[in-house]
Amino acid sequence: MTYFTDYFNINEEILDNYGAFNISLINDLPLFIDPFLLFGSKKKEYIELHNSMLKYLTFLKAKSEIGEITEGEIKSWYKFSEVKQNWLGYSIEGNSGSGLGMKFGKAMSDNMHVVYDDLNKETITISSHIEKVGLFQLGVGKDNISDFSCNLIKSYLLAYTEIFAKQYLKKEQVRTVNVEKVYFDYKLERWMPQSFVLPYIKNDYVILTPKDLLTKDENWINSHDLRGNFLGVCNSIPNVQLRSEINNYYRSQLPAPVLVGKGRRKKYKKPSQKDIAKAVNSTIQQFPAILNYYIKAKEENKEGAKNVSEQKVNEVEIIFKDNVQRLIAQLIEDTGFYKIEAESSFDEAMKRVVFLKDVIENKDGYRLFYYKGELIKREADLQVIYRLTWFSSPFDVNREVNNGRGPVDYSISKGVHNKTLVEFKLASNSKLKMNLENQVDIYEKASDTKQSIKVILYFDNSELAKVNGILKELKLENNSSIVLIDAGGDKPSASNMKKKS
Repeated sequence: MTYFTDYFNINEEILDNYGAFNISLINDLPLFIDPFLLFGSKKKEYIELHNSMLKYLTFLKAKSEIGEITEGEIKSWYKFSEVKQNWLGYSIEGNSGSGLGMKFGKAMSDNMHVVYDDLNKETITISSHIEKVGLFQLGVGKDNISDFSCNLIKSYLLAYTEIFAKQYLKKEQVRTVNVEKVYFDYKLERWMPQSFVLPYIKNDYVILTPKDLLTKDENWINSHDLRGNFLGVCNSIPNVQLRSEINNYYRSQLPAPVLVGKGRRKKYKKPSQKDIAKAVNSTIQQFPAILNYYIKAKEENKEGAKNVSEQKVNEVEIIFKDNVQRLIAQLIEDTGFYKIEAESSFDEAMKRVVFLKDVIENKDGYRLFYYKGELIKREADLQVIYRLTWFSSPFDVNREVNNGRGPVDYSISKGVHNKTLVEFKLASNSKLKMNLENQVDIYEKASDTKQSIKVILYFDNSELAKVNGILKELKLENNSSIVLIDAGGDKPSASNMKKKS
């Protein structure tokens, strides 16, 4: 049992018709709430939700303008736990993320009056947007925006889930839960609790989220997009004087041209990506109006946001639900994957890796890594897929456990002294050699274990040659804890698994 419909014995069509995403109750799936989809929607309740978010921003801005906000007020108004019960996002372990802490609260409170200087009196954009704070380089990323948005609309999500639970679930599948920080009382200036009847499993409640609020990778309004098309945004500004001032200032922030080379090979050295990023950030700080023009362009393409969101949600459904369900069915039918009962965490982890290798290479399991004919080559996606296949194991399986020296993909354990680290890498990873050379030794010391498995996926012969070359150079070609998996599909399998002589 991996997904919501499995645990609660609900027909997938019922959940789909309701409009909710079929979440995994094993591990978070890589989706986020995009607040722009509230703004761009034609649904009255979504527009009201967006307005309620702006109302809360107005309250925060007013407090910011009065003077320095105390630590207690930051904790009360800005600090939120991650809404882990929706099982969305990239969690550190299971479905428990870090949430919104003091760093986020301090960054927001210090800059509210600057970032939202035109709040409720916009002249360039149609509306203000909570995502704007993530454009101002305050260390506020997509996870923060999604977590903040989710907390601000939590009352809606809880009510949305409650309606479904009362209509489709049995009494023994639900529980009345008192949830903290559900709605904001503007008279008391504090977040208030509220009770709901919700799906309940694993000693916690579950929240459903409408598909049409979700996206993958980036919000529609995002910093990478702004900075990647910075000159295009600036050149679209209709005010000729402002456009000229911005361009002049931007050029002044770039390093002066330096002539390098000798003789006829002399040429001016171009600014590095780091130089350009620094100049862009400096220019945005000097001319915050750039953000408004960027947002305006995004507002004018509401349908684009909706279409991109639908495509990304569909991609996640196919990869992490449909494809994984087929893989699990195949593992149940064709192998002993779920019958493995090893005393050693290393043996269990290795046997499951070898089973996966066989299914991927010899039983068309490679199709898992394709979407609309295109390869999916993201290590983070691979890690989630692997975790979903471990739904039945006596061992604890924790994803990206951070024990002080950086995260490792998985820690497989049964007790303190029976632990194995499993790390997934793609052959195309530019840092593969460095990782093989240093990383696992560091992780083993930090996690107090001497057992680790490195799984490397390659998709063509050139990638295989690269990996074999690295292993030979590092004298690891006979290391039995390194497993290579051919996920290319169309070619005969190479001798992929390295064995000690």
